[in-house]
Amino acid sequence: MADTLRTIEAAPREGEARRFPLWLISPVVLLGLWEIAARAGWIETQFFPAPSTIVMTGFERAQTAEFWTDIAASMKRIGIGYVMGAVPGILVGLGMGLFRPVREIFNPLIAALFPIPKIALLPLLLLIFGIGETSKYVVIAINVFFLMAINSFAGVVTIPQIYFDVAKNLRASKLRTYLTVALPGALPGIFTGLQICAGTALILLVAAEFSSADQGVGYRIWWAWSVFWVDTMYVGFFVIAVLGIAFSKLVDVAEYIALPWRRR
Repeated sequence: MADTLRTIEAAPREGEARRFPLWLISPVVLLGLWEIAARAGWIETQFFPAPSTIVMTGFERAQTAEFWTDIAASMKRIGIGYVMGAVPGILVGLGMGLFRPVREIFNPLIAALFPIPKIALLPLLLLIFGIGETSKYVVIAINVFFLMAINSFAGVVTIPQIYFDVAKNLRASKLRTYLTVALPGALPGIFTGLQICAGTALILLVAAEFSSADQGVGYRIWWAWSVFWVDTMYVGFFVIAVLGIAFSKLVDVAEYIALPWRRR
């Protein structure tokens, strides 16, 4: 009887394991149609080279030190800017959710400054910090800060009040309530913010590298445009897409580890 029950429970899991990954359908179909259109002459390959041509160019670029130097420079910038914005953003968001004075101080500032396009601040940041690395870190950090503050605050305010009441009845200190109630309860909102930040940080990174860099994926895209190497430009687009997927998957793994109660 026990063996039969185990077989029944395992059956759906085996079916799920054999299920075709549906997320592959749309990119495969799109690339296939693109390849057919390019080879049939339906589109101008001068502006839309065939995916096979882009892949060949990508393999050629991957054999150069310049390719990996650009990726390393971009990953360093986005990593530092990400941390610079995420840590204070989470702390401020949790503080806004827990303490009314903090909320009253920061809420109007966030409401006023968040709608400003962060890329519009880049000229000002270049004036303040120069064309070095700091301006790139800061423009990414500003965007991440606002998103993380908003999502962390939203995560706290959705926590049922009964948890705070229990902590109060147990005479938990403010710090203990912060660490054992607010932070775990806000983690779903925090990870949602981290997912959003992964994409927007890449957008700002590329924009910053367009204007004030001599290496990086964004700089290489701009350089390829300036010399009209369109296939190399598309390789840069592909690298940005892969980095976006990689960052998203890293956040998924971190969420899987940090939120075991949501794994199902």
